[in-house]
Amino acid sequence: MSIAELLNKSEFSKDEIIQLLKAEGEDEIILFKHSAKIKEESVGNTVYLRGLIELSNVCAKDCLYCGIRKSNTENKRYSLEESEVLTAIQFAYENKYGSVAIQSGEICSTTFIEKINTIILASKQISNNEIGITLSCGEQTPETYQKWFESGAHRYLLRIESSNEELYYKIHPQDENHDFQIRLNALKTLKKIGYQVGTGVMVGLPFQTIEHLADDLLFMKNFDIDMCGMGPYIEHRKTPLYKFKEGLLPLNERFKLTLRMIAILRIMMKDINIVATTALQTIDKMGREKAIQIGANILMPNITPGKYRDSYALYENKPCTDENADDCKNCIDVRVHLVNHKVGYAAWGDSKHFSSKKTKTTK
Repeated sequence: MSIAELLNKSEFSKDEIIQLLKAEGEDEIILFKHSAKIKEESVGNTVYLRGLIELSNVCAKDCLYCGIRKSNTENKRYSLEESEVLTAIQFAYENKYGSVAIQSGEICSTTFIEKINTIILASKQISNNEIGITLSCGEQTPETYQKWFESGAHRYLLRIESSNEELYYKIHPQDENHDFQIRLNALKTLKKIGYQVGTGVMVGLPFQTIEHLADDLLFMKNFDIDMCGMGPYIEHRKTPLYKFKEGLLPLNERFKLTLRMIAILRIMMKDINIVATTALQTIDKMGREKAIQIGANILMPNITPGKYRDSYALYENKPCTDENADDCKNCIDVRVHLVNHKVGYAAWGDSKHFSSKKTKTTK
C-alpha cells in the first residue's frame, strides 16, 4: 500500500506505523502535508504557551541518559527559592502566557512536596486563579498527586521514555528506584485522579529500534493520553549511555525521525496537545517551528532565571541558556508567525482530547 493510500485509513497497525516511520523523500512530504491538514482541522493554527520553570536539578534518580542524574557529581546543583518561582509565574501571567510548566528532578521529600504545593496555591492567588499549571515532577505517591491536584495543578507530564520494558531497563539502572511498573502505575494514578496526562519518549536512543517506536505510538494511543512531549535523544558525556554514541543515528536523522513520530501521533490522536520540544531546536535552529508545521501545538518558552539554566542540563548543547525570559518573549511571535501560526495568549490551551472525554463521561 502506498503512503497516500495508507493515510486514508482511520487506524494503523504496527506494520503500517513502521512504514510511515520509514517514509522518506516524497513519501515524507505526503505524510507531513496530511498531518498538517489533520492538525489544522482538529486543533487549528493556534500555538499555546507554557512558561517553563526548571525548579531544581536535584534528583534522586540515576537514569543512564540524563545529565542531572544523581551520580553526575560535576553538575552544580540548585533549587529555586519560592520567591524566584513566583516571580517567574508573575512574569508569565503579566505577559499573557496562559500557563506555566514546573519541571524538576525527581524528589519525594516532604519539604519538596510542600514547596510545590505552596507554589501552586500562591500562583493561583497572584494570577486571580487565571494561570494554568502543568507539573513535571516525576513519580510521587497517589496522595501527593491528589494534594497537588486539589491545590490547582491540572496537567501532569510524566515521560515513560520507552514503553518497552526491556529497553526501559537498558536506559535505567535495574534497581528498586527505577521500576517500569511503578512509572506505569504513576501514569494510571494521574489519569484516575483527573489530571490531563502527558507522556513521551526519546527518539534515537541506544538499542532502540523502529519497532520500539511504533509500539510507543500504539502505547500512547491505547493509554489514551491527553498530551505528549517527545524529542530526539541527545547524548550527555557525563552519562553511562555516552559510550554508545558511535552507534547512534546521526543527529539529523534523529531529528527527522522525531518529526515523523509527531506527525504520525497527530494523525493517530487528532485532538491531543503535542509539545514542540526544546531538544528539536538543539539540532535545527528552526526545529520547534518545523514541528509546529506538521503537528505540534504547544511551545514552552524558558522563564527560569538565566543564571540557573546551564545547570539544568538534561543533555548537551541546550539552546537559549544565555537568554532571559524577556529575550524568549520577544521572539515568540516572530517565530510562530514565520510558519503561519498565531500565539494563543492568555489562554490555558487545554487538551481538546481531554475536554471531549470529560464531556462524554458527564452525559
